[in-house]
Amino acid sequence: MLIDSHAHLEMEQFDNDRQEVIERACLAGVEYIITVGTNPAFGEKAISIAKQYKNIFVSLGIHPHEAATADDKSLAQMADFARQPEVVAYGEIGLDFFRNLSPREKQIEVFSRQLEIARDLSLPVVIHDRDAHEQVLQLVRSSGVQRGVFHCFSGDYALAQKCLDLGFYLSIPGTVTFDKAVKISDVVKKVPLEFLLLETDCPFLTPVPYRGRRNEPSFIIHTAKKVAQIKSLRWEDVADTTTRNALNLFRLKK
Repeated sequence: MLIDSHAHLEMEQFDNDRQEVIERACLAGVEYIITVGTNPAFGEKAISIAKQYKNIFVSLGIHPHEAATADDKSLAQMADFARQPEVVAYGEIGLDFFRNLSPREKQIEVFSRQLEIARDLSLPVVIHDRDAHEQVLQLVRSSGVQRGVFHCFSGDYALAQKCLDLGFYLSIPGTVTFDKAVKISDVVKKVPLEFLLLETDCPFLTPVPYRGRRNEPSFIIHTAKKVAQIKSLRWEDVADTTTRNALNLFRLKK
């Protein structure tokens, strides 16, 4: 059994064959998929998809790339969506100081407000952190939020330890299968399996051997096998433990 803890099935890349993608995931042993809506339109669409499939759940929040256009209305709308029974987490929210598609000050404001929403709703948070490590850690610490995951973790082991000290999980994407993925491989090797989740971030970050194609949840088995190789474990044990971690974080029943 596997859980894809972070997918984007609501994106247009899946509009033509979404059902087939979900069926392939089930055949590959992916029991649950968390699909992530990054703005109000995608959040509403993600919930609609989850209502159609018993194995699909939702996380939603305004992505830092979308922060520039966020206002009281859109934040209230996301908070209202987050009260739906299909929603098991709030995010992905955070800071992205690499691409800076939204002004940094606005990103910080929107991230802070959404941490408050997640705390008030007692939802775990899904964190997007790119080149903003200390700012993200500081805001999470001050928010009082104590449950969550750093999605698509891309930092080094020193940063990983700081995230673990907050009580957060780290989610490992398909990039760990790349030949030059030295930093994330080191993190996987050193961090106990009890603190790791697996994700595809599909349709992005397709793992080897499908690199160059659209990513999808069924491909997560290759990420599990690579993590197992790095940690010298059976991939089935990696699947079992990371699944248990995801069930615990998102409060899902097996």
